[in-house]
Amino acid sequence: MIITIVRTLILYALVIFALRVMGKREIGQLQPFELVVILMISDLAVVPSENVGIPLLSGILPILVLLSASMTLAWITLKSEKARAIVCGTPSILIRQGEIDEKELKRNCYNLTDLLEELRIKNVPNIADVEFAVLENNGNLSVFPKAHKRPTIPDDFQITPPYEGLPLPIIMDGKLNTHYLQQSNKDLSWLQSELKKQTIDKVEDVLIASIDSSGKLFVQAKQR
Repeated sequence: MIITIVRTLILYALVIFALRVMGKREIGQLQPFELVVILMISDLAVVPSENVGIPLLSGILPILVLLSASMTLAWITLKSEKARAIVCGTPSILIRQGEIDEKELKRNCYNLTDLLEELRIKNVPNIADVEFAVLENNGNLSVFPKAHKRPTIPDDFQITPPYEGLPLPIIMDGKLNTHYLQQSNKDLSWLQSELKKQTIDKVEDVLIASIDSSGKLFVQAKQR
């Protein structure tokens, strides 16, 4: 029993390592060959974890081979555009200049119901408002509305908005992140003064506190 648990934990750690090495993309963003590798690695890890009679190396070795093959293929597709087109495919334009391309729909086994559903997910309920719709290699649909239907942006009004950087979480669950506090060009005395303004006595009483690029502090205290 203990041997089975240990073998399972080893294989589990190896699978987690393999997924981390392959990158941080979500399942829906994986290329087809990456998804195949993940499925095969999962199956290979199950067999030796269930059957103690199978040497552990018989499960580890194929996983490492698949991982090496996947990384090699990823490197090749990174360096070669032709290899990338062969392995990953190329995006398909389903709507071009406002007109649906029926041949592309059939080639990708993509019906009109799927197309309308994806448009609604992209907050484009009216297909007449679409100039281009591109089916990406990972299965996502990129939608480009017509010029008069797209959301306005500051450039349309010749406005230059102030810079907005990433907010820095200086306190999380009562723990102070001194690195982010220094990065925001603030010190502990300033922070304690700001917390007192919101009737918070200690850093430990803060659930989360973040500071934006303009120096504005957001604070939420823990529930008592």
